[in-house]
Amino acid sequence: MALDPARRNGFDTDEPEEQEFKRLTAEQAQALRESDLALSPWWVVGLQCLAGLAVALLAWGVSGSAAVGWSAAYGALAVIIPAALFARGLTSQFSSINAATAGFGFFVWEAIKLAMSVAMIAIAPKLIADLSWLALLAGLFVTLKMYWLALLKRPKPKQI
Repeated sequence: MALDPARRNGFDTDEPEEQEFKRLTAEQAQALRESDLALSPWWVVGLQCLAGLAVALLAWGVSGSAAVGWSAAYGALAVIIPAALFARGLTSQFSSINAATAGFGFFVWEAIKLAMSVAMIAIAPKLIADLSWLALLAGLFVTLKMYWLALLKRPKPKQI
């Protein structure tokens, strides 16, 4: 009886595996670091700031009302401020201790980001006079879409 590939490779056994380990040279390690271009969360926050400014100016220009412009800007800020807090939390020293704290930190900061966004939207009517919900949601929507744009335009890894 032939073993299936999972058992043949030792995935279902408790036996320790012998794996070949090859140390990288300094040049190979440097090439690997350069080929793995991570997307900075601060780059995404910067892109969101530009999008928020654009949608606020566009809303103000199209409507001719400063209240509509401020509503769109506040919608963008309801994404940008929590995203900046999230980026700060992810890049903190605590989040890089080990994989467990990094994973835990991600979920904690994501929960804080979501709670802060919901709270900012909930208090919007008290902060913005003549609030335009449509403009606020437009600012929120356009700014949120920058995550997708950042993923599409992220730096491509170099081939080693």
